[in-house]
Amino acid sequence: MIPSLFLAHGSPMLAIQENDYAKFLRELGSTYTPQAIVIFTAHWERETLTVTYTDDAYETIYDYYGFPEEMYQITYPAKGSKAIADKIIARLQAGGIPVQKDLKRGLDHGSWVLLQKMYPAANIPVIQVSVNPFLKGEEQLKIGRCLQGLGLEDILIIGSGVTVHNLRILNWDQTTPEPWAVQFDDWLLEKMQQGDLESLMQYDRLAPHASLAVPRPEHFVPLLITLGSAGDEVCPQTIHRSYELGSLSYLSLAF
Repeated sequence: MIPSLFLAHGSPMLAIQENDYAKFLRELGSTYTPQAIVIFTAHWERETLTVTYTDDAYETIYDYYGFPEEMYQITYPAKGSKAIADKIIARLQAGGIPVQKDLKRGLDHGSWVLLQKMYPAANIPVIQVSVNPFLKGEEQLKIGRCLQGLGLEDILIIGSGVTVHNLRILNWDQTTPEPWAVQFDDWLLEKMQQGDLESLMQYDRLAPHASLAVPRPEHFVPLLITLGSAGDEVCPQTIHRSYELGSLSYLSLAF
């Protein structure tokens, strides 16, 4: 059985960095060899849930600017899988989730930066799925629950986001985490470990420093989707935790 994973994709610079988090991702990729990967990325927003639908190799999307030239030379030519996409779409539709196909979109950096560290050979089919950050938390959980049990079929579900993501207040010289960022993540972990989903769904009102940590929810909702895919028994395992630039969280979880 392959667990569902919530992974922080952090800065695009991770693509060319060799640090502790990059090492963690490589080791994580060597731990699991899925037959396919379904990844919900914070960098693809659609009002209607949208699933990539192709058997061909994906274009690598460079959805950032102002980075070193080598960041625009990296490619991650993983292929899609219409068969797996059909399975995902059928499950979502059976759960009452409106869904549509996208035949052209490539992999954005919320997907390929992680995957090129975990599976550099790009030999595992990838299905990329959009997020709607404005759905209620219960709806995000419902999306994930439609995919419950796919780990038994060796299909890896990844939610690619960041728990604490506020680019406006990053400190480029800071090497220690901001206490408020740590407190926000601590609160999330406590509520998940307690199975207190009711409080978790109200994180924006109840969690300490929520408005600082999550000024906009697109990077947060992949956590809720991944959590939902684990089913009713919430047993989060912290598989990595570190911070960059003061408050950018690399908290990563397995369910």
